[in-house]
Amino acid sequence: MLPQLSQAFGLTAAGLSTLVGLFYYGYAPFSLAAGVAMDQLGPRKVVPVAAAAIGSGALLFASGNLMLAAIGCFLEGAAAVFAFVAAVYIATTRFPASRAGTLIGLTQMLGMAGGAAGLFLVGPIIAAGLSWNKFWLIMGLAGMALAGAMALTPSEQHSPAAGSAGSWMRNAITAFRAVFGNPQSILCGVIAGLLFIPTTIFGMVWGVQFLQEGHDLPYTVAVLRSASVSVGWMIGAPLLGVLSDRIGRRKPVIIGSAAVLFGCLLAILFGRPGLFPAYSLGLAAGIASGAAMIPYTIIKEANRPEYGGTATGVLSFINFSLSALLGPAFGASLARASGGTGRDLIHYQTAFTPLLYIVALAIILTFVLRETGPAAKSVIRPPAKQPSTSLP
Repeated sequence: MLPQLSQAFGLTAAGLSTLVGLFYYGYAPFSLAAGVAMDQLGPRKVVPVAAAAIGSGALLFASGNLMLAAIGCFLEGAAAVFAFVAAVYIATTRFPASRAGTLIGLTQMLGMAGGAAGLFLVGPIIAAGLSWNKFWLIMGLAGMALAGAMALTPSEQHSPAAGSAGSWMRNAITAFRAVFGNPQSILCGVIAGLLFIPTTIFGMVWGVQFLQEGHDLPYTVAVLRSASVSVGWMIGAPLLGVLSDRIGRRKPVIIGSAAVLFGCLLAILFGRPGLFPAYSLGLAAGIASGAAMIPYTIIKEANRPEYGGTATGVLSFINFSLSALLGPAFGASLARASGGTGRDLIHYQTAFTPLLYIVALAIILTFVLRETGPAAKSVIRPPAKQPSTSLP
């Protein structure tokens, strides 16, 4: 719905990127709060409040007022992160560690189902005449209903230990110091962020317009082809998680997937139209991007178990800070390339070629990352105890 939003708010490509980017400006810093909240309070007490906040943000966005829409977009991002961190927290604390990669991948698969629905379902609905603000009004009411339904579910029997505000603060500072002080944590966040950017910024924000303006595809066809990236995520996130758990190693899956993503981006930006079957490049790029979820497993394995929620929050903070910072930058780059006039393929190629460097950097950093998979741990074994040779 970018064209409708641009017209409704009177924004240029750069301004619209900034508005949409407010989601990530909320998502990134509140990742830290979400991680601590999971460790201190547990999902049951936190997620219903977050769902109500998401519904409120959608209603503000539906108002059509630019200032309220900006606040709503920020609020949606700040609250949405609690859902993902809570799901990862449950997957990694209430199931065997050997299934962590698989379950985190499934978590992302369900999340990306929303992204796919936003294109497969919402795109045709908007094209059929539903106004963008009515859609967000419906979503806001649905968020409120979801919050009420979760608030009525039975409480969990074992919640994290609660304490005074002072003890909370001390525990949070200790957890942050431990996680941020671990170089593995920083590497995980940067690698995940670099692998997310091609799909979060290019595929999901600019994908439809790239196909319309760069390749003259009809709106409905562009929507479906762009949605293939989300479908690929739904396949790749659990599939690559299962593969990582099966071989017991994380780094080879990330490196191999990133190399495939690099090739897909190269073909999407510079390949000859019709060289590959329709939907294949978007689907393959989405599947390969699913490797961005594997660092969520690594950071849990590289930090103490009691800091699990905090570690997930720190990774999301670094990950989506990159999207928040670079989203407007790509929008501004596209505006400069087109000179404020009509956009065509060469403008998109100029603006989004840096995506190739970003993926290449992710591959290089993965080589620096320490392997934490079960197979790597089993290689390091304590020396066998030698039998005693002394006589009785």
